[in-house]
Amino acid sequence: MLITRVITALCLLLVLLPILFLAPPVALAGLVAVIVLLGGWEFGRLIGLPGAWAWGYGAACLLALLGWQALSDPALLVRLLQAAVVCWGIALVLLARGVRRATPGFTALGALLGLVMLPAFGHATMVLRQAGIGVLLSVAVLVWAADIGAYFVGKAVGRRKLAPTISPGKSWEGALGGWLLASLISLWLAASHVLAPTWFSRGADAMGLLPVALLVTLLVAASVIGDLFESLLKRQVGMKDSSALLPGHGGVLDRIDALLPVFPLAALLATFF
Repeated sequence: MLITRVITALCLLLVLLPILFLAPPVALAGLVAVIVLLGGWEFGRLIGLPGAWAWGYGAACLLALLGWQALSDPALLVRLLQAAVVCWGIALVLLARGVRRATPGFTALGALLGLVMLPAFGHATMVLRQAGIGVLLSVAVLVWAADIGAYFVGKAVGRRKLAPTISPGKSWEGALGGWLLASLISLWLAASHVLAPTWFSRGADAMGLLPVALLVTLLVAASVIGDLFESLLKRQVGMKDSSALLPGHGGVLDRIDALLPVFPLAALLATFF
């Protein structure tokens, strides 16, 4: 299993790194389109859509992304990011409700949420990329740091369960450890201007370090919500992974679940600086 995970990770890096650093932005746009299509298919399965309906839902998410991208009014595109934040607020309410059987009503609600969440993620990825590779990668690094910190601190000292019925392996101690590591890295990037411009250096230049620290906390919380929401969907339909597209890693959503709410929120916040 470990060898499989490593091989898959290396293959993903061999695709992703050239697209980020060597290819024009249109190549990243193509990759994002594929991610939204496959992620939409997986999302459709997780909300209870059968077979071809799930593929149709993935295609609908892709068409929604292309439709939004075709708009020339920046104000309308900001509305998409705002709508995504609202949808993730609804997801938080569903998390508070806990794991239940997936009903037709839930499938309908989930379908509406996904048609905003996934296109908003795709659009936000391109917005952050247009601001600079460092801006895009720094937001991703925050999410990865929060995940790594949560894993190791949770394994070492985790006692109090964060969401026992949804994701029993996660603890409050782990979440705090992830927040601490993400905060340290983010504030270092903001204060030192290493690899600038990054999302954090731009925020610090516009507002100072204290507001950036508060926004980092908000982004880390959003990453936890994204992770837990996918876990909720999987538990409600009795699935361990969103799919088997990435051997050893599960599916596309299993890799980007924490990024889904963070990228739109980060892109929206960036409009203020």
